[in-house]
Amino acid sequence: MGHCAVLGAGAWGTALARVMAERSSKVMLWTWQSEHARRMNAERENQEFFPGFALPEAVNATADFGEALIGADLVVVALPSHVMRRNLAEARRFFAPETVIVSATKGIENGTLRLMSELIAEELGQERTPYITALSGPSFAKEVALGMPTNIVLAAKDRLVGDAVQQRVATERFRVYTSEDLVGVQLGGALKNVIAIAAGACDGLGFGHNSRAALITRGIAEMSRLATRAGANPMTIAGLAGVGDLILTCTGELSRNRTVGFELGRGAELEQVLSGLGHVAEGVTTAKSAYEYSLKLDVDMPITSEVYRVLFEKKPTLVAVKDLVGRPLRRELD
Repeated sequence: MGHCAVLGAGAWGTALARVMAERSSKVMLWTWQSEHARRMNAERENQEFFPGFALPEAVNATADFGEALIGADLVVVALPSHVMRRNLAEARRFFAPETVIVSATKGIENGTLRLMSELIAEELGQERTPYITALSGPSFAKEVALGMPTNIVLAAKDRLVGDAVQQRVATERFRVYTSEDLVGVQLGGALKNVIAIAAGACDGLGFGHNSRAALITRGIAEMSRLATRAGANPMTIAGLAGVGDLILTCTGELSRNRTVGFELGRGAELEQVLSGLGHVAEGVTTAKSAYEYSLKLDVDMPITSEVYRVLFEKKPTLVAVKDLVGRPLRRELD
């Protein structure tokens, strides 16, 4: 068995490297900054993006794709969606032919509207498709690193590959379920970030629990509509990658996307919010691609549409809320 490589040394990538160290004797954690790698190895901690959590002895950082990937039989990709294609294009020559790839990125690429598994196949070769999987579900990096029980889902088109990755990744407190719905698991993980921005905005505007509960529920409805139209199993959205992750991201204080919405609801400008965040909030990027995806598939997604308009057309948050609740009355389940 080869070693595990984790591409992306943000909070989530670092947390996953810690998880993988429980099952692998060698884990290479790749960062794009050589100085960042040097500091992590010297300090045995990712003080820049994930302070307070020691790197296990099995984890070593590198800024060299060759050092990270040569000899790796399992690669976890935890890169922000907007830089994934560029980084994979640079790294592709170091991947072994049957390396199993786990996408841990929750997003839809802007412009191409590709899911991360599709993007990976395009950059590394379509022949790798059976070996490309996706990991998603309710999982704040900090709580994973603290060893709090976490349940997550691993999607793979090839059931044998999914079962093998499940056994390789799962630990005593990091429970991994499997699914063959690669589309549904990825869409659930991507779309919930957009809904979480809306939920945060409701909280920032001072609305109560009624408003948040309604928004989450209607968010599930539009997530399910888009996923079904895209060929996913609608029941996937009722599972960990859909409802589970949505509840967490819409209500948890650690949610970056909810924080973005909360600050917008309080009247802050988007640029100001993002500059003070210190981390990537995938929901901002995904709002644009999800909105365009809904137009492409002709799916009604009113919450996603209003989030897009607030973020990219500078529509006032309160006006967006009024437009949402002022829509024509209709049957709930139509």
